[in-house]
Amino acid sequence: MANRKWHSHPVILMAIAINVFLLGLTLAWSDDQHALGRVLVEDGIVEWMQFLAFTATAAMLGFVFVERRGQPGTSKFELLVLAGLTALVALAALEEISWFQRVLNVTSSEFFLQNNRQAETNLHNLAVGSGSLHKNVLLKLIVIAGLTHNLILPFLARKRPGLQRWVEQMGLYLPPLGASIVYVTLVALSHLLVEHPRKGELGETFGAMHYMATVFYAYFVGHNYGKPAMFEEGVANRRIAVLFAMAMLFLLLAGWMLSAGVGAVGYS
Repeated sequence: MANRKWHSHPVILMAIAINVFLLGLTLAWSDDQHALGRVLVEDGIVEWMQFLAFTATAAMLGFVFVERRGQPGTSKFELLVLAGLTALVALAALEEISWFQRVLNVTSSEFFLQNNRQAETNLHNLAVGSGSLHKNVLLKLIVIAGLTHNLILPFLARKRPGLQRWVEQMGLYLPPLGASIVYVTLVALSHLLVEHPRKGELGETFGAMHYMATVFYAYFVGHNYGKPAMFEEGVANRRIAVLFAMAMLFLLLAGWMLSAGVGAVGYS
């Protein structure tokens, strides 16, 4: 297990820098609703960032699943978990942009027009009670799972190393506690400092970037992780990390360009 400090790793630092930049940009534009719309509304910068980050993370998890199939000692349950995570994250990416509905200019079917809170072709905005599936059910589950995975389990694992081994045997990993504290703090600040009906999108983007970075940090370069990594420790490992950090910065540029090209709903 490589134990390089998280605060010196380029991928973790890049994820934090991008999240801080997005929060700072939102606060800087808080008095200009026209500019703020470029960041937060449908097809805005943060929504495209979520799609790109989730897509990249799903691809990475899928690659880990394929590689693990040929490794001795890998259990069927571990493979099932990795396959399930890949499918779940890919679903989140597609749901975020309503399965390319607005990109392809596709009209919602009668079912979604009647049952979707935003009349979009997606599942997370389906009506549940007085709200949507996302707000009334999924958001609560995400908060519980996120706090458990990012704060509770990493904290307990410091005193009980067997807990981390148990988590990894299931095909999962634990993110570095320090990076998780930064992530949760940024989410809290976005809710406290930003006044906008869609400010929750910022927290979702912070999570997407955080998980893309920590998936790479654990599975690919083996930091804070007990199982064999995709790349062995050494010069190649460090170079791959720097290249991946550069690719993350490119995703920010791509998200910005896509928000301008597709046209954020409610922005123009």
